[in-house]
Amino acid sequence: MSSFPYLSVLTGGPLVGAAVVACLPRSRPQLAKVVALVWSLAALVLTAVMYATFNANGSRFQFRESYQWIPFWGARFTFEADGIALVMLALIALLVPLVILASWHDVDSAKRSVPTYFALLLALECTMIGVFAAADIFLFYVFFEVMLVPMYFLIGSYGGQRRQYAAVKFFLYSLVGGLLMLAAVIGLWVVGRDQLGHGTFDWHQLTSLHMSTTTERWLFLGFFVAFAIKAPFFPFHTWLPDAGGAAPAGAAALLVGVLDKVGTFGILRYCLPLFPHASKYFAPLGLVLALVGIIYGALLAIGQNDLKRLVSYTSIAHFGFIGIGIFAFTTQGGTGAVLYMLNHGLATGLLFLVVGMLVARRGSSLVSDFGGAGKLMPVLGGVFFIAGLASLALPGTSPFVSEFLVLLGTFTVHKTVAVIATVGIILAAAYVLWMVQRTTQGTLNPALEKVDAMRRDMSVREKVVVAPLIVLLLLLGFYPKPVTDVINPAVKATFSQIGTSDPNPTVAQGGGK
Repeated sequence: MSSFPYLSVLTGGPLVGAAVVACLPRSRPQLAKVVALVWSLAALVLTAVMYATFNANGSRFQFRESYQWIPFWGARFTFEADGIALVMLALIALLVPLVILASWHDVDSAKRSVPTYFALLLALECTMIGVFAAADIFLFYVFFEVMLVPMYFLIGSYGGQRRQYAAVKFFLYSLVGGLLMLAAVIGLWVVGRDQLGHGTFDWHQLTSLHMSTTTERWLFLGFFVAFAIKAPFFPFHTWLPDAGGAAPAGAAALLVGVLDKVGTFGILRYCLPLFPHASKYFAPLGLVLALVGIIYGALLAIGQNDLKRLVSYTSIAHFGFIGIGIFAFTTQGGTGAVLYMLNHGLATGLLFLVVGMLVARRGSSLVSDFGGAGKLMPVLGGVFFIAGLASLALPGTSPFVSEFLVLLGTFTVHKTVAVIATVGIILAAAYVLWMVQRTTQGTLNPALEKVDAMRRDMSVREKVVVAPLIVLLLLLGFYPKPVTDVINPAVKATFSQIGTSDPNPTVAQGGGK
């Protein structure tokens, strides 16, 4: 296997790019955009090479690197990736250049610094990659917290109305969760020092610890609440509609498409293997919170008149499906949950980017300010319809595959949970079709004809932005094997660490041949 330091280069590269872009003069906005785009494309190429190099049938963790950092604490710069982390890294590497391209004209250079905006996007890419690649728990925590900073400024400085309120609320919610995790990280280090004879934050060593029931449950809750806020699960979700509604469309696509996945990834990578007994104990709570989120998020989405807030609420419902897939503790459910993390990033990323295009033209994000917009912009209206169908998991799109696996894996062990969750599918059809009907279909709103920008259909740049996402949503809808082959071994290894196995199929007795 190659000794090339893929993950450290992939993590550090965007940070160097952010520094370069930030140093460019404010009077050269076009140069800042080009440099940021080229830098993000380099990360995409490197990730593609990693994906092609990854051996799905080999060891679970690959591309391992470890460098000394804080010897007294036993903290190290350790990176590695399994199949779960790899698909998330691929999602980040794909979305960031598309977001940069989609945001080409979103920043008014007369009012805001264009280089700073694109530098923040690259800095955010660095921290997101670091979160998924870290194999040292303290390093993970550092990336988990630092990730808040670029997103805070993207929302607070470049967002829409109530951006300051939304940015502060996002930061405070995440900071509280991070402080709870910090307490649990310190507690885990103390337990590790007592048992191993030395302090360490190494994930592999800490998964071998044996804790008392009370200690394990408290430490589990410290991690779980932080991840539940980030995901977000009900009732920790209230920051998301405000942040998603106020953020620029590109930043919102990364916020809902990638940043939120840190929560569900953290549960799979940290809560389950580190605290296996507590995970089983709190699994019913996780299932209930996920189930409530599915129904509650869908109902709130139906009642929204703001497009960006509506899409944010749909994500709360979608994360409920990911949650039940994780806490069902079946291979099908777990694979479906991880696949849903990827597919949700593709579908919701596409939906947010298209909504951003509509809002930029209309100058409003209110559904009631549209109506029949597809008659003026047929291509954009068609892409919006495709994004909506993917979001409601229409058969033939990739979210359907993941949703089906989640429900199938859950039904084998929790039939009632799976049946109730299917109500969310019906509600999803309601809020997506209502959104599309009120926005781009139906009778043309006369006010739209007075807005010159509403007569401008998709440009070549915008088509380049949406094309890869549409292709992947359709391709993985019919042929998800390239992703499931990478995910499956990591999911099986995760559930074997907590001592769970898939239920044996029941076979009817007699009669059949």
